[in-house]
Amino acid sequence: MTSFLILAFLILAAGVVAVPLATRFGLGSVLGYLLAGMAISPLLAAGNVDVEALQVFAEFGVVMMLFIIGLEMEPQRLWAMRGKLLGLGGGQVLLTTLALMGIALLDGNSWQTALAIGMVLALSSTAIIVQTLTEKNLMKSEGGEASFSVLLVQDVAVIPILALLPLLAMPELYGAGAAHGGEGGHGGIDLTASMPVWLAALCRLAAVAVVIGIGIFAVRPLFRYIAAANLRELFTAAALGVVIGIALLMSLVGLSPALGAFVAGVVLATSEYRHELESDINPFKGLLLGLFFITVGAGIDFVLASQMWQSVLFWAAVTIAAKFAVLFAVGWFYGLRRQALWLFALSLPQAGEFAFVLISFAVANAVFGQAQADLLLLVVALTMLVTPLLFIFYDKGVAKFYCKGQEREPDAIDEENPVIIAGRGRVGGIVDRMLQLAGYSTTVIDYDSAQLEIVRKFGFRTYFGDATRPDLLVSAGIENAKLLVVALDEREQIDKLVKHVLQNYPEVHITARAIDRNHVYDLWAFGCRDIIRETYDSSLRIGRSAYEALGMSRDQAQAATDAFEKNDRAAMPEVASLYRVGVPFHENEELMARVRELREEWDPILREQMDEILNREK
Repeated sequence: MTSFLILAFLILAAGVVAVPLATRFGLGSVLGYLLAGMAISPLLAAGNVDVEALQVFAEFGVVMMLFIIGLEMEPQRLWAMRGKLLGLGGGQVLLTTLALMGIALLDGNSWQTALAIGMVLALSSTAIIVQTLTEKNLMKSEGGEASFSVLLVQDVAVIPILALLPLLAMPELYGAGAAHGGEGGHGGIDLTASMPVWLAALCRLAAVAVVIGIGIFAVRPLFRYIAAANLRELFTAAALGVVIGIALLMSLVGLSPALGAFVAGVVLATSEYRHELESDINPFKGLLLGLFFITVGAGIDFVLASQMWQSVLFWAAVTIAAKFAVLFAVGWFYGLRRQALWLFALSLPQAGEFAFVLISFAVANAVFGQAQADLLLLVVALTMLVTPLLFIFYDKGVAKFYCKGQEREPDAIDEENPVIIAGRGRVGGIVDRMLQLAGYSTTVIDYDSAQLEIVRKFGFRTYFGDATRPDLLVSAGIENAKLLVVALDEREQIDKLVKHVLQNYPEVHITARAIDRNHVYDLWAFGCRDIIRETYDSSLRIGRSAYEALGMSRDQAQAATDAFEKNDRAAMPEVASLYRVGVPFHENEELMARVRELREEWDPILREQMDEILNREK
């Protein structure tokens, strides 16, 4: 017990000390964890700690991470990514394998060993890439989505790689009978290992179908049952149980547990329990991922590395260079450009955590010897260690080069006006003109420097800066302002600004732009009461034009439009009172039921009003 407590304290202390320091110097949390592992490596060795066993346990953090990503990705979005999955992902795995195989052949390896090396090093680190992209808010960018598409395909590619490696066995070189000595692709029980290929494939397809069935038919009743007990810890236990059970099922049929967890997450992406599952699993995911990165750093054998440092550096450099070249070419071919292409190419050149499993599996199946395995393990660890540095290069070099127009300091605001307008695009520009023509003075803030330069040529004064920054709002005179018009384009920025002003300057009237109906209800829940949906008025005008095109007079069309608008606006506050922030409109059963009731109550009244309007003389 004491030794376990010492180990736990040592690992937690190393992470707590190293990660904030690394983050402070712009190195990112992943590199902080890796350095922490390297720092405590001698202590773990002195205590005879089995780092590999610890790493196998910590890899469950990757499973949880893929489950959470699946929860955030509805099936429709995944289907929309099918081109990237097949083209980018498939092209990267195939071309990288061939490129690294060619280099291994030139290095004097047999074709079997060379092919195995190519397949092992073709895969990238899901844990490092997804964690880093999420930290930097790049996951939903064009380059981030492309990178994630490749990672998904790589998880699927593990299955044929595991099937192919035993066929490359060379027992005459690396031990007779070794080809039958593997324990399965995940170092555990694989029930399909002794089955014919066709039967194993059927079992794996059946396992995926079971996971989908569990997500559709079993999870919701289970969580309804558990929710009735009103015990948060029981819900957390059930959430962990679901993820662990799915990972176990995938492992038993020789599939990637992370892939199974991702599929389950996608199936549950439309569930009303999605946000609850995410919030319960996130803390465990973060701790296990941190532990995984620490074990990678601690697993580097510095004594062995010093003996073969030239080979390690050569293969690490070759791996990163070859993968970068393939990624850049494939990304360019599929339409990625500018910083998206660079982010894609710089994200994935490292080897991945699954390489540790594949290397041991290859040794067990006599594909190559232990000396080759030791070299590859060091190469994998070194490339993973270099990855955060590639992201730093992207942040400090590539992103700044392409976004240098946005890197200027915010303008000094030397006036205070009763009206502040955040954003001077399609919406804010019209509002600004209307107010100024009516004699009101405005302070307009916008972050699009190119747009500002154009606007200033027409004589409109607009300040450059991020209106969500509290210090910039203070300099703009928010404390004495009467009205804040929020006309920003991005939903997250609108929410951030509205919540900040409502909490700190409740006396300021806020007129906020909403992106869609769900956003209206979100802003209402925050406390904003003057909300304009950006497409609402234009939709009413289109409807009025449609009435006229169908034969109504202008007065009839306007009266019918006014009747519809009055009815729709009357329902808004009642529906908003049932809305829950973070829960999509269509997943709130109570809200949907009330909407149906309101339609049954008001639709007959509205139809009667419309009939009365139509019976008027044109």
